Amino acid sequence: MSDIRRGFPLTRFSIEKVFPKLTSDQISRIAAYGHKRTVQDNEVLVEQGNISIPFFVVVSGEIDVLRPVGSVETHITVYKAGQFTGEVNTLSGRPTLFRLRVTKSGEVIEVDRQHMLALVQTDTELGDILMRAFVLRRLELVAADMGDVVLIGSMHSADTPRIKEFLVRNAYPYSYIELERDHDVASMLDNFHITTNDLPVLICRGEVVLRNPSNMEIANCLGFNDAIDQTKIRDLVIIGAGPSGLAAAVYGASEGLDVLVLETGSPGGQAGSSSRIENYLGFPSGISGRDLTGRAYIQAQKFGAEILISKCTRLVCKNKPYIVEVEGGTRIPARTIVIATGAEYQRPSLKNLSHYEGLGIYYATTLVDAQSCDGGEVIVVGGGNSAGQAAVFLAKRAKRVHMLIRSSSLANSMSRYLIHRIEETPTIVLWSNTEIMTLEGSKHLESVLWQNNQTGQTQWHKINHVFMMTGAIPNTRWLDGCIVLDTKGFIKTGSDLLPENRSSAKWPLARQPYLLETSLPGVFAVGDVRYGSIKRVASAVGEGSIAISFVHQVLRE
Repeated sequence: MSDIRRGFPLTRFSIEKVFPKLTSDQISRIAAYGHKRTVQDNEVLVEQGNISIPFFVVVSGEIDVLRPVGSVETHITVYKAGQFTGEVNTLSGRPTLFRLRVTKSGEVIEVDRQHMLALVQTDTELGDILMRAFVLRRLELVAADMGDVVLIGSMHSADTPRIKEFLVRNAYPYSYIELERDHDVASMLDNFHITTNDLPVLICRGEVVLRNPSNMEIANCLGFNDAIDQTKIRDLVIIGAGPSGLAAAVYGASEGLDVLVLETGSPGGQAGSSSRIENYLGFPSGISGRDLTGRAYIQAQKFGAEILISKCTRLVCKNKPYIVEVEGGTRIPARTIVIATGAEYQRPSLKNLSHYEGLGIYYATTLVDAQSCDGGEVIVVGGGNSAGQAAVFLAKRAKRVHMLIRSSSLANSMSRYLIHRIEETPTIVLWSNTEIMTLEGSKHLESVLWQNNQTGQTQWHKINHVFMMTGAIPNTRWLDGCIVLDTKGFIKTGSDLLPENRSSAKWPLARQPYLLETSLPGVFAVGDVRYGSIKRVASAVGEGSIAISFVHQVLRE
C-alpha cells in the first residue's frame, strides 16, 4: 500500500461552487448522457496521465483524488454522494493530473468525454455548474502549486521565465524551486543527476527530466497533444490563439464546425500579456488580458474546438484541401483556414540586445516578469496602449517607471483614459523624444544609457528591467509565398486586394474575395496580422467572429 499524505486544502473559493452537490433531478438528467455502474473499494477509475477520461457523478460511495509521485500519494480531495469529478483537462481531453480511486464502494454515473461536452452545451443549468467547478478547481490547483510538474530554475537564466510563462499561460499548475533561494535544491539536483549547467530543468510526474526544454518539448512531455488526431481533414484550422483566433474558434465550434486551433505555446497572444484592459465592452472595472483570453480558451474547448500546441512551419496551397505543416513534419489537411498569427514587437538595433533578452529585456509585462521588478526602477519603451497599460501595471510594483517615447507626445498613439492614468500616477515619468542607446551588464542587465533625440543630451541610469513595446512585425514568414502581402509583410484581404494582386495570385473564382479573405480562396486573415487592422482587442474579437460567417459560405460553395 502506498504512503498517503494530506494535500493542500482547496479553500480559495466557496466550497459550494468548487465542489457543488447536485440535486436528484440534476443527477437524473446527467444519467441520460451516460450509464450507471457499480464501483468497488480500492478500484482505480482513472490513472494519472490517462487521456480523454470519463466524467463521474457519485451516486453513493466515495472517490479519492490522489497525486502519485513514486510510492507516495498526496491526497487532494474526496468526492462524496451527489458530487462529480473533473476539471478543465476533462474538457480538453488532455492527460489527467491525478489518480481517482474508490475508497468506499458504491454506484457512479459514468459519462464519456463527448457526451459530457454535449451535456454542457445543451443543458444551461448543468453546463454553468460544471464549467464553473472545472475552472475554479484548476485555479485552486494553480494557486496551490498542486500539479505533476516541478520546475528548477535560476534567476540568472533567460529560459526560466520563458518556461514559467508557458506554464502560466496554459494555466498549468507547477511547483517552482529557485537555485539561489532554496537551500534544499542541491539534494534534488543530486537525485536526478542534474548539474547547475543544466538549468532550467522541468521534471514531469517525478520521472522525465527535461533540461532547458523548448515549449514543444514541454507540451509533448505533458501530453498536451496526445488526444488530438492531427491527420484528419478539418472544416477549419485556425492558426494562432490570440483574441481573434479564439473568437473564431468559439464561433466556429459552437456552430458545428470541426475546428482545430494551432498555437505555438502561449495562448492569448499579445493581449494575453496585457496587465489590464479597461475599454473592453462589458468590463467596466477592467480585466487582465490573461483572464479574458483564458476564459475564451476554455470556452472554445467547451464547444469542442481542439487546441494543438505546435509551431506552424509552412502552408501548402497548391491543391485542396490545403495542408498546414507543423513542427515535426505533420501535415494537417484543412477545408478552410483562418490566419490569426498576430504581430510581435520590433527589436531595436542595440548592441547586446539578444544577450539580455529574458535577463532584463522583455517584450511583454507578464506577472512573472513584473514580480522581479518589486521596489526597483524600470523602463517601458513605446507610446501605444500596450505600453501605457504596462506602465500603469508596473507602477504598482516598481519604485519608478520611466516611459520612453521617440515622439513629443502620447496624444496620437494612446487612448485618452490611459494618458490621464499615466499623468495621475506620480511614479511614472514620461521622457519624450528619447531613445535607448546602450545596454550594459554582465550576466543580467545593469544599466541603460538613453538620449534625447532633439537636444542630444544623454543620461546613464542603473536599471535592471526594460520592457520593449515599439512597432510591430507580422508573423507571416511561414506562408512561403502562398498569399499576397503588403510591403511590410501584413496580409492583404478583401477590398484591399487590388486587381493586380488578384491577377498575380491567379485568383480562380468569378466572385471577388470576401471581407477578411486573402488572395487564396477559403483562407482568411484576422487580427494584427491583417493589413489595415485596428489594433484593439475588441476589433480582433469582432474579426474572428465575422470570419466564421464567410467560412460557412466557402464550405457551401
